[in-house]
Amino acid sequence: MSVKKLCPGLYCGRPRLNLTVFGECGVCPRGERTDGDKICRMCVESPELYDWLYLGFMALLPLVLHWFFIEWYSGKKGSYLYNFDCSFSVSSALFQHITALFECSAAAIVTLLVNDPVGMLSIRSCKVQMLSDWYTMLYNPSPDYVTTLHCTQEAVYPLYTIVFIYYAFCLVFMMMLRPLLVKKIACGLGKSDRFKSIYAALYFFPILTVLQAVGGGLLYYAFPYIILVLSLVTLAVYMSASEIQSVRNLVAKKKRLVVLFSHWLLHAYGIISISRLDKLEQDLPLLALVPTPALFYLLTAKFTEPNRILSEGGNGH
Repeated sequence: MSVKKLCPGLYCGRPRLNLTVFGECGVCPRGERTDGDKICRMCVESPELYDWLYLGFMALLPLVLHWFFIEWYSGKKGSYLYNFDCSFSVSSALFQHITALFECSAAAIVTLLVNDPVGMLSIRSCKVQMLSDWYTMLYNPSPDYVTTLHCTQEAVYPLYTIVFIYYAFCLVFMMMLRPLLVKKIACGLGKSDRFKSIYAALYFFPILTVLQAVGGGLLYYAFPYIILVLSLVTLAVYMSASEIQSVRNLVAKKKRLVVLFSHWLLHAYGIISISRLDKLEQDLPLLALVPTPALFYLLTAKFTEPNRILSEGGNGH
């Protein structure tokens, strides 16, 4: 049939059957969304910088959680040296960090390759126009107030489903690689200690999946601010827990410098994400503020040292 009137609702459209003939109003095929004339059009745009930054944020979440739980369950044991059949030594925690990085990197590459266009490290997408694009299931119209016209679709193709695909590949690669490698390398650990970081992943991957399913749209708009707040809080907590009160304390261990530079990269990532592409050039000078939180902490830490406050309070009495 040819187009006679616009379809109801925000996301109902007529699929194109050929150049001049269109189908009934309904859900658009995957990889398409409605245009202003309520015709289903194929998503042929390339993701914007902000879209890539969002996907990068969602890709970093499992990697950061992997690293956190590896450190958490390694504890003091992470400083011991384990080996392959005692032939040469290697740090168990460090090796697991590298393995987690490899798993997530491989999952990201494979996810891009299996998405349209297949076999290329690029994707085609539909532009995100508003928050409701992420929650089309809430906007199914009822033209006669009796029958609901179901037009639930991925209007933000593929930003919604590609994250689930990535998490699935992360889980597959982890289950294929990590148990065998950890069993081989962690000769000095008990069986329960070896796999605790893997057990943790079996919990946080379902949580991340539900988070994306329910709050994907909210995360899309809020992730730059989440990065900035969390990176500032975790940096302050880490420096406080490590009793870093001066530059000398900071450079005493290489691990502390690695943590510091990692947080600086997150600060820069958040600033660039907030700026977006249209304001990136004019906001680049803000990157000079990246070291400010750490410098502020080092300059003020000596004034907030608990023992000093208690001693001065006692002298006052």
